[in-house]
Amino acid sequence: MVKTDEIYKCKLCGNIISIIHAGGGTLSCCGSEMILLEEKSKEQEGNEKHVPVVEIKGNKVKVKVGEVEHPMEESHYIGLIQIARAGKVIGCKRLYPGEKPEAEFTIENTEEITARELCNIHGLWVS
Repeated sequence: MVKTDEIYKCKLCGNIISIIHAGGGTLSCCGSEMILLEEKSKEQEGNEKHVPVVEIKGNKVKVKVGEVEHPMEESHYIGLIQIARAGKVIGCKRLYPGEKPEAEFTIENTEEITARELCNIHGLWVS
């Protein structure tokens, strides 16, 4: 069953969707069921290139992708950074090749903030 804030990818054409509102059912594209992107963490890689690094100063939240800056090339880039509280996305920024792999958000309550990012090649990563 589809849930709010999940991200799915078509295994044939590469379309990626994020669920804004879950109404039930299954998702399909190109005639087949879409794949739920599972969140990966530092246990899969370490902190080097994909794990979001969250910096909080007052009500400002800055998210950088990786201890070593992730590439932002046409063929390999971060397309999305999201921040969440209690598993619910509360902020999102789209990124494009050539930009820095980081985002800044201003929120009232920074308690229990996590971040996740989507690499076009290596998938979904969480802080």
